[in-house]
Amino acid sequence: MQGRSPAPLRTDPARWPWVLGLLGATLLAYLPCLRGSLVWEDSGHVTPPALRSLAGLRRIWCELGATQQYYPVLHSAFWLEHRLWGDSTLGYHLANVLWHGISACLLVVILSEFAAAERGGEKPAGVTWPWIAGMTFALHPLCVESVAWISEQENTLSGVFYLAAGLTFLRWHRRQAAPPERGRFAAYLLASLLFVLALLSKTVTATLPAGLLVLLWWRQGRLSWRRDLLPLLPWLGAGAAASLFTAWIEGHLIGAAGAAFSLSGLQRCLVASRALWFYLGKVVWPADLTFSYPHWTVDPRRLGQDLAAVAILLLTFALWLPLRIWGSRPVTRAPLAGFLFFAGALFPSLGFLNAFPFRYSYVADHFAYLALLGPVSLLAAAWGFWQEHLRKEEPTGLGRGQAKLYLQTLAAFVALGSLTWLQSRDYRNSEILYRATLARNPTSWLAENNLRIVLAAPASPPAQLAEAIAQFARAVELDPRSLSARTNLAMALHQSGRFDEAIAQYRAILRLRPDRAEIHRNLGLALRAAGREEEAEAELAEAGPPAP
Repeated sequence: MQGRSPAPLRTDPARWPWVLGLLGATLLAYLPCLRGSLVWEDSGHVTPPALRSLAGLRRIWCELGATQQYYPVLHSAFWLEHRLWGDSTLGYHLANVLWHGISACLLVVILSEFAAAERGGEKPAGVTWPWIAGMTFALHPLCVESVAWISEQENTLSGVFYLAAGLTFLRWHRRQAAPPERGRFAAYLLASLLFVLALLSKTVTATLPAGLLVLLWWRQGRLSWRRDLLPLLPWLGAGAAASLFTAWIEGHLIGAAGAAFSLSGLQRCLVASRALWFYLGKVVWPADLTFSYPHWTVDPRRLGQDLAAVAILLLTFALWLPLRIWGSRPVTRAPLAGFLFFAGALFPSLGFLNAFPFRYSYVADHFAYLALLGPVSLLAAAWGFWQEHLRKEEPTGLGRGQAKLYLQTLAAFVALGSLTWLQSRDYRNSEILYRATLARNPTSWLAENNLRIVLAAPASPPAQLAEAIAQFARAVELDPRSLSARTNLAMALHQSGRFDEAIAQYRAILRLRPDRAEIHRNLGLALRAAGREEEAEAELAEAGPPAP
């Protein structure tokens, strides 16, 4: 187990055809979204004009609020990309696909070194389970939201730094038992730098040190304080600090506060257990994936929600039980290690910390991007275990059992790639995305509201504007307290000349938020258009002068 690492990916020419095949398959699966336009929140990530200069780059690093979230490495990447290809969305989509493909290759390297360590440093020939894991991760439809949505470059870019940091640390860690050599501390510093770059791209990567401890336990069967835990203490501290800072930004600058986020500790545990089952289900059966899932009602009195939490405890016990029955070996530790990695990587998104997207739904496909690495690796390792069994039964050539396994694997990849291809079509433009979301989740007021904004554009024909008004009204019906939905409905009614109805909606908004000067102004303009000049002047006076 302490033998030298196998040759790195870059120095082994025999691996390059596999690398090119993996990257080519990834690109093919995501072809439908490459010409896609900007969708929700993308305009806030593709560098706005105020940040496109060198002074803007300094603001990205030094000014809170200059970007939607303080992820300076991510927004520096967007800044550089805008310098390279401007507003062309093709460049951003290709970058996302490239980062995703590189992450899949890094996963292969990490798992290949684990596999070689178990074989005494011997590199197995042919198709191996690490390549199965990499291809599965590259083609799994659960990744589509992270890869096809430009805003989620925070996932794909941070994923590259996350896996590169993990790989560098694991290589450094394996050399600790060997005689001292030059550059060892430099390797640890490089791993730490990559981890910091991951944190500054997206803070969910703070789970990496815990994930590394799980991997080391899987390989070694135990953890050493000096050799395993101590080197990762600075990483754990940095991850905790970054997570608390991001949580503060979510609550104070982005708006993840208020009644919608006021959950008790028990309710948060129920959300977490249900979310774990949800994501496990989507990993195994990635059907009905959508941009916005229904928002759950969290009620501890509902038996089904309590049972989900109990079932998670039972599942954990069931995965631990083989260690007691058959002893602690890599094969018996693997299921529990895979689940612990999965749950740990998901922890920041399970509801224990407030995040603004929870206003719309407690779950989202992009939350599971890094967590997917765990079950994908576990399933691929099971594939490798079965392949070895078949080789022992059929030692001469490619037997019937092995041929059947390869054909089934190929069929699975074709199925995954086809689902990814179909899912990525939803991200071609905003209207397609919101219509596809409503087809799978008719209760999504987010999709209802945003679709109407698209349909109610100033140049929209009357029929499209009428459809937008109907859909805005539906969004208000789904969430009567949504100020954005009511505002959009009122403005669409105003635009279509239905002034009395627009006035009623503006007044409803002001009953909820009487301090909204822009609503007073819009109401005044609607009253003026309806010929009610005296009321209009009163509302315009209440609004005060327009902002410069």
